[in-house]
Amino acid sequence: MNLDLTDEQRLIRETARDFSDKEIVPRARENDRNESFDLELVKRLGEMGYLGAPVAEQYGGRGLDYISYGLVVEEIGRADSSARTVVSVQTSLVAGSIEQWGSEDQKQELLPKLCSAEWLGCFALTEPGTGSDAASVSTRAKKANGGWVISGSKMFISLGSHARIALVFAQTDPEKKHRGITCFVVPTDSDGFSSQGIHGKLGLRASDTAELSLDEVKVSDDAVLGELGDGFKIAMSALDRGRYSVAAGCVGIAQGCVNESVKYAKERQQFNRPIASFQLVQELIADMIVDADAARLLVWRAGHLKDQGRPNTLETSIAKYYSTEAAVRCANAAIQVHGGYGYIDEYPVERYMRDARVTTLYEGTSQIQKLIIGRHATGINALIPE
Repeated sequence: MNLDLTDEQRLIRETARDFSDKEIVPRARENDRNESFDLELVKRLGEMGYLGAPVAEQYGGRGLDYISYGLVVEEIGRADSSARTVVSVQTSLVAGSIEQWGSEDQKQELLPKLCSAEWLGCFALTEPGTGSDAASVSTRAKKANGGWVISGSKMFISLGSHARIALVFAQTDPEKKHRGITCFVVPTDSDGFSSQGIHGKLGLRASDTAELSLDEVKVSDDAVLGELGDGFKIAMSALDRGRYSVAAGCVGIAQGCVNESVKYAKERQQFNRPIASFQLVQELIADMIVDADAARLLVWRAGHLKDQGRPNTLETSIAKYYSTEAAVRCANAAIQVHGGYGYIDEYPVERYMRDARVTTLYEGTSQIQKLIIGRHATGINALIPE
């Protein structure tokens, strides 16, 4: 693997960095304070081509390689993880699933709208009683004349309040367990579909999170994504992409912690000299740098395998596990460098801490990632049903 970025990749990173500094950073604190989902920023993300960046150009995407996509997500994550969430969900979970599993008609109809931000989409897998055990969804879809009737509820669904379509995972043949799960493309304006925003979150306060309710929602046979019973495979393939995106965003958090800590440590005076001159402060910064660099290299390795079309579930889980935990460590250290000022939102490090914490929970907890890694090492399946 060549660790030197191409000229095009460097330009993509610089453009994303400039966009993030000019468009995202200035509004991040107020959006966080007000729990404001920034639709204007979503539109700008679409105009920049960041919603669906790896999607093929024929469907409205930019056709970027995954290393380039990771660079974009890292810069956006450094600026604001709430904005990064929009990119991750729209691109990795929703658009990516439709591009991989959808019919040509579905791709032609839906992807251009998603990539341009004309429409938002959400990924409706998690339920009030179903988190890590994705195979045990209780939402049901029953066959009806010319289609299906779906009933159930979903929980902690990013973009759920603003999405025009939802990828809903429902059990169509309970006797087959995880092999009976099917994914449906459900318009959110359908009769019986409703959403309720979730507020008071520790972090990602400017990200839209919702609970969804489906009360006998009717969809046509054309709403099925892939084939009947493909739902579990669709979910797992989407999570491979989503975990990559979360990991890249956490590299951004870690790098943001480094940048802010170095800047503050050189400016802050104690005992008549900058605190950057104290060895233990330098130790905190050094640990952050090592974590950020290690996480970045793991993300690049996973992206390299994705670009080559090679299996990457293990490497993506390693990147996701390490990067998310590293982001939490870096944010904690950055607050320590900032002292009392790190505990208030005059500086972004307290937001980094709050936003980083959830990344160890969603798209597979750190414990789930360890089980995936352990399964690959031992050959013993402690997680995914056969």
